[in-house]
Amino acid sequence: IIMFNITNFLKKIKLPFFANFEIYFDLGTSITKIAIKDKGVILREPTFLGYNSRIKDYSFIGNEAKTILGKTPDFIKVVRPIVSGVISDFDAEVFLLQKFLERSVYLYSGNKMIKPMMIGIATVPTIATEIEQKAVKEALLKIGMSQVFLVEKPLATAAGSGINVFSHEPTLIADLGGGLIELSIVGSSGILSQKTLKNAGDQMNKVIFNYVYLKYGIILGEATCENLKIDILNFKNTEKVVVTRGKSLENGLPKSVKIKSSDINEALRTNFNQIIDGIKELIESSPPEVVDEVMQKGVILTGGLSRIEGIDKFFEDELKVSVSCSDKYEYATINGLMKLTANEEAFSKIIIS
Repeated sequence: IIMFNITNFLKKIKLPFFANFEIYFDLGTSITKIAIKDKGVILREPTFLGYNSRIKDYSFIGNEAKTILGKTPDFIKVVRPIVSGVISDFDAEVFLLQKFLERSVYLYSGNKMIKPMMIGIATVPTIATEIEQKAVKEALLKIGMSQVFLVEKPLATAAGSGINVFSHEPTLIADLGGGLIELSIVGSSGILSQKTLKNAGDQMNKVIFNYVYLKYGIILGEATCENLKIDILNFKNTEKVVVTRGKSLENGLPKSVKIKSSDINEALRTNFNQIIDGIKELIESSPPEVVDEVMQKGVILTGGLSRIEGIDKFFEDELKVSVSCSDKYEYATINGLMKLTANEEAFSKIIIS
């Protein structure tokens, strides 16, 4: 009891090591980002773990775990604890976050007495259920956060893309991520209308796998499919050619084929058309006043897929409305979180209770 009273007293007099310490989490399906107030982003690593069934523990995390994808012995399985923006493997996610904190945040490693009071602020997708929101909260509390606040991801992404989410001017933002495509009209401290699609970056990798399998008769690894999407997909009609090696369907031996930009474009055209249709449906289902302002201001693209060359012009031609790409698409969500917490009164309006 005496120790408890001393600790409370020290908190009140605001000694440096008892000061509140705000930590921001962007728990992405593909990439996890962690930032600290006044310091910015301090960690950006893939949301992957390598589970070793022999020792019944995780042997690889982050970049290392992604590197070994498709190249592991039978007793090591690469785990992705977040699927479609929500936690699917709670224990794995807690372990991953704990290790990420040790790598980046902990200033006083192992000394619980002088660890700062850590406040965790994280985003969750709009479609996350109460149970899925609670899972995020529980995971952050388990890794040492004393308090946790959740914010809907589109609001943070919009703020990080330079939009004032507290203004009464609606803006349409399309977050083209790895696990989810989140299409949202934001304004007046909230989300006016929203549509979520699951044909995001990860699903596109599977489409590329099937396309190459059927057209060229070779089997590619997941990492190779992702690299093809990143390296040669473009909407500028620029034909790039990559020699890709896979496993032949005929004899199981290595086989090299030339894959062109037009191949990947053809494979993924349906996916991008579905995104465009989703944006059209979102606009059509909105009130007339909202539609008018959205048409004037245009659409903002962010997320990993927004880096594809010529995607803004392609969307513009299909939607007949101006389209721009966010400058810092990679860090839009986590930068937005930091921006939103700058004004405590305004931030309190958007916290998920």
